[in-house]
Amino acid sequence: MNRSTTLTSSVAAASAGRWSPRLWGLLLVLAGNMLIDALEVSVAVVALPSVGDDLGLPPTSLQWAMSGFALGFGSLMLFGARVVALLGRRRMYLLALLGFAAASVISALASDPALFVATRFAKGFCAALTAPTGLAILSTTFAEGPDRDRAVSVYTLAGASGFTAGLLLSGALTSVDWRLTFLFPAPVVLVLYAFCLRLVPPDPPPGGPRRYDVAGAATFSGALLALVYGIASVPQHGWGSARVWASFAATVALLVAFTTVERQVPQPLVRFSVLADPAMRRSALGAAALNGSYLGLLFIVTVQTQDHLGWGPMRTALAMVPASLPLAVTALLSGRLVRRFGAPRLIAVGAAGPLLGYALYLRLPAHPHYATDILPTMLLVGAGFVASFAALNMQAVSGFPAERRGEASGVYQTAVQIGAALMLVLTAALVEGYGAPTGASARAVADGFRPAVRLVTAVGLLGLLVALTGVLPRRRPADTPLPEERT
Repeated sequence: MNRSTTLTSSVAAASAGRWSPRLWGLLLVLAGNMLIDALEVSVAVVALPSVGDDLGLPPTSLQWAMSGFALGFGSLMLFGARVVALLGRRRMYLLALLGFAAASVISALASDPALFVATRFAKGFCAALTAPTGLAILSTTFAEGPDRDRAVSVYTLAGASGFTAGLLLSGALTSVDWRLTFLFPAPVVLVLYAFCLRLVPPDPPPGGPRRYDVAGAATFSGALLALVYGIASVPQHGWGSARVWASFAATVALLVAFTTVERQVPQPLVRFSVLADPAMRRSALGAAALNGSYLGLLFIVTVQTQDHLGWGPMRTALAMVPASLPLAVTALLSGRLVRRFGAPRLIAVGAAGPLLGYALYLRLPAHPHYATDILPTMLLVGAGFVASFAALNMQAVSGFPAERRGEASGVYQTAVQIGAALMLVLTAALVEGYGAPTGASARAVADGFRPAVRLVTAVGLLGLLVALTGVLPRRRPADTPLPEERT
């Protein structure tokens, strides 16, 4: 029996409510890879101070370990979807797994900071290929209805649990050697690859012309890289530096080029009319603010606790868990919450919790106690994600027909990752720019982190203001059609 026949039999079994071992295996390996993709950001958080000490990196260079992955993921997500559509899900999924494993090994062995950052960007692109592709494979393999809902729930739970798992794993591995933190995905992914060779179904042959829009992908990712590089250069070179302004000029030029390319090519990576939908705009901005402020806070906490309070990696990881664990525990209930209370209300409530937590962190004393000074912030951030994370995802695509929801989801996820990258570099720049000199008092050290916390708080406030527009009366009826697409 060939693979196609076996797949047909498995789908028929799923339609009848009986999952074959093959289907269970497919679900588990796809969910396992989603777990790896989700924890890839959090494994870097706790390891940052150790990486900085070993490679001699200041905060603005150190943040590339996190923002590099976010940029690779976000800036190339739309391009990745195009590549997968043209070359096939199975082929690109398998290639992305091998690329991810290779980049993990290289990053663990790298002594050159530039090479280390390049591997983080490469892993982000690999995740941009596998994360949405895994969900697409599930959607076509499992029959619509309870079977598909159950499969997607398992997949979603793996993603929601990944961040917490990454924190704990990184805390344990970094206590031994930070390089193990970046190496461990390699053998795991290779095991998943071996199973995927037999379990991932083949694709039908693609049809039509192959238009990748490489120019669009290159100009967009180049613009974001130039912007982050320019911001990161400010603390060391100053606002008057030619390097800084050249980076910002390159950002503007590349964004103009990207807009021009996307309006002229027959099949653009993104149709800008997607942003004409108010719910999409609110969701993209709200999610960028939520994710960006959250990761900015974690950057501050990991540097502050390990470099200045003398905490070890595992203690720092455990301190952060209350901000991520609630989402993992309640992930399967998110859909019910949205149906009961409505996405706009949940998003507004979810934006208020982290904002209050950030405001509390502003008053952090020079010698903080975890239970009274740090834990409340982590709990409020965790509650905010429980309320709004799934609601933001669902609201983003709710106004689009089924055939355009994949495109809308790609734009939304791009905004989420860009928000993370920009907030990380801005936070790192403030941490480095206002950091107290060596030998300063504990009070001066604590005060040096406040500008970065104020930025995080301001972005949290922006997220709340955007969310509140969703609970106000709408001027445009929900069923008003979107502007006509360019053909």
